[in-house]
Amino acid sequence: MIKTLILSLLPILTAADAVLAQNSAWSPAAAHANAGQAITEDGLRSHIRFLADDLLEGRGPGSRGDELAQLYISTELQSLGIKPAADNQSWYQPVPLQGLTTTPPAKLKITKGADGIELQLHEDYVGVSGQPQEQVSIEDAELVFVGYGIQAPEYNWDDFKGVDVRGKILVFMNNDPESDPGLFAGRRRLYYGRWDYKYEKAAELGAAGALIIHTTASAGYPYQVVQTGWSGEEFELASHSGPRTRFKGWLTEDAAQRVVQFAGFDLAQLRAAAESREFRPVALGVSTTLDLECRIRHQNTRNVIGVLPGADPRLGQEYVVFMAHHDHLGLAAERDENGDQIYNGAIDNASGTASLLNIAKALANLEVRPRRSILFAFVGAEEQGLLGSEHFAAHPPVPAGKMAAVINIDGVNFLGKTHDLNLIGNGKTNLDSIVEAVAKWQHRTVVPDYFPDRGYYYRSDQFSLAKIGVPGIYLHSGVNVVGKPDGWGKQQLEDWVDETYHQPSDEYSEDWDLAGAIDDAQLLMQVGIVIANQEELPAWLPGDEFEAARQKALEAVRE
Repeated sequence: MIKTLILSLLPILTAADAVLAQNSAWSPAAAHANAGQAITEDGLRSHIRFLADDLLEGRGPGSRGDELAQLYISTELQSLGIKPAADNQSWYQPVPLQGLTTTPPAKLKITKGADGIELQLHEDYVGVSGQPQEQVSIEDAELVFVGYGIQAPEYNWDDFKGVDVRGKILVFMNNDPESDPGLFAGRRRLYYGRWDYKYEKAAELGAAGALIIHTTASAGYPYQVVQTGWSGEEFELASHSGPRTRFKGWLTEDAAQRVVQFAGFDLAQLRAAAESREFRPVALGVSTTLDLECRIRHQNTRNVIGVLPGADPRLGQEYVVFMAHHDHLGLAAERDENGDQIYNGAIDNASGTASLLNIAKALANLEVRPRRSILFAFVGAEEQGLLGSEHFAAHPPVPAGKMAAVINIDGVNFLGKTHDLNLIGNGKTNLDSIVEAVAKWQHRTVVPDYFPDRGYYYRSDQFSLAKIGVPGIYLHSGVNVVGKPDGWGKQQLEDWVDETYHQPSDEYSEDWDLAGAIDDAQLLMQVGIVIANQEELPAWLPGDEFEAARQKALEAVRE
């Protein structure tokens, strides 16, 4: 039954927005219908051009380019009448970092008795110190194959079976088991499949080191992305605490096969065994000794935070958070074959920052403000492991229980208008129905994650807020591009990941078709307005992994 749109004439919207959002006849209220006109191609391009320019040298954390990006964002927000919302009415939330530049051995020797093989740095393996010390040594540590290295009691799964792995170097498979659709959500990767989890588990169990076997299929990107991301300075939060390994890194699949074959095992057989609950760690009987030199540097980046106060005296104390990361990888140690050493990060994530600045302009121009407040958070050091958003979550400008939802933008659609909308994390929260309703109004269809095995939900900043209970929305580009043959859009995105993702070639281009990016930004803006005006707070669906964190956050603000 079609709902009446009389409510669209009210100066301040009510909880009926939530009802309308679930109805096929949803459309934006009259006061907000034209708000998206402030989101324009020129508005997107101008911000991307500046933020991705060579002058900013890739916006590496703590660099001059990073500071220029922060200044640019804060002055743009100020020009819109948005107010600073960090501590002491500042635009900036400092994020103290610790940078580690490791010099690993050029050749990693794996020994078995008097025999040995060598792995070449960069070509066969990459590795960094796990400890902020100038000298880190590992003496004759045995390598142990631990399968996926997962301990998940809710799935009755334990790859370690009580085996003592202290002082060992653990060799992990990437991802999580996917042969059984009833386990670990089938093909959809959970946090257990993320490399972060593997290193954390190795440290928790007292291992000396951890190596993950890279495959393009299990990582979702080619080995060159690992080479890029694990070279040069690695950052962590200065407040980092807890157990650590002494060494962590990656092996190519070929290198892993050589090591396992040298140890007298078959990698395919080990992998097959790891698909079963009965798997137990396999001591490979080969060892390594290595010495690492590490240069330690203390550096800061900053989150840029602004607020648009809500119109409702009660709900105005709650916040819809719009988030994007402003950083990228900075400068490479050496120039590539084209003489380029700047990781400009145009799509990742100058484009997301540009999209959020356009959304901020559109919301700031509303004649009728939403009921809840809107918090804009441009976070730093995302490429170093979501560090800016992790710090934001640990030191939130408002309590987690007062955050209605987070809408995160990490990259935009540069292929043109699409018939579809790729919702990452589909099926986790009741926000899905709002996204679906607004997409239908745009004559588009919401589809679940096209690449569920890549674990995208755990690879961008909404994950940091999910861990403190805040429901989130995160989109990827649709692939069914208007006017293009079937499969064209998906192939374009695959090619971009293979050739451009985290490479110096991620530069601004006049050839992009940003019509789809405009659609996505307008959709996210309207979704944010609906969330800001509905009476009820969004929620995780029952049984979701973050539901308990949400309950804890809500209880904290009720006390």
